[in-house]
Amino acid sequence: MSQEDLRYARQIVLPRIGKQGQALLAEKTVFLAGAGGLGSILCLYLAAAGIGKILLADHDAVDITNLNRQILFGNASLGQPKVLSAKDRLKDLNPSVGVTPIQEEVTAGNIDALIKGADVILDGTDNYAARKILNRASLSHGLPFIFGGVKGFDGMVSVFIPGTTACFECIFLPPTSKEDQKPGIIGPAAGIAASIQAMEAIKLLLNIGQSLENRLVRISGLSMSVSTTTLTSNSNCPACGAK
Repeated sequence: MSQEDLRYARQIVLPRIGKQGQALLAEKTVFLAGAGGLGSILCLYLAAAGIGKILLADHDAVDITNLNRQILFGNASLGQPKVLSAKDRLKDLNPSVGVTPIQEEVTAGNIDALIKGADVILDGTDNYAARKILNRASLSHGLPFIFGGVKGFDGMVSVFIPGTTACFECIFLPPTSKEDQKPGIIGPAAGIAASIQAMEAIKLLLNIGQSLENRLVRISGLSMSVSTTTLTSNSNCPACGAK
């Protein structure tokens, strides 16, 4: 058995994946905006699963306040650009995965170029403005958008598929007041939400299982309760309503 087969043996044995599915994952490219609480965990699971290429965008450097939840990094990473530190860690985890570090802030002006070649858009951001940019790019390019959000002890995840489901802006309205730039977050809350996002990405890329499309799952860490809300499109949505 080859080293690659050994690496993915516990995935290949799954009937819904097998060698064919594993080979398909190796051909896929994901775009991930943000290497923070969500993004750092997403990176690790997607690289470990054998996703062919990860386009990782984040303009920040690693700060000590990140380390309670951003387990992609350690003390040795402090002060380093997140995407460069992330590339080293991910290549160590799985050398066969291609990692493209993009040390830029995601904007409406550069998003089209950043997602070129991607099969899915993953949300590792922490604010409405960035998610709006990702949503518009998803609609414009017909790419699935896997949303994740986390605050305090809680997390939420959904999957938006252009032309099939409601979009992010159908469901979430712009904040009426200035967003809290530094909300409290416990690490496992980000871990739970990001793990669900990673699962959804793998399912979409392999076209298996039932995705979270038109559903929003919420996880309350303090009560350890999970609720799922059915989502419907908004005909007056400023992003997709006209379509």
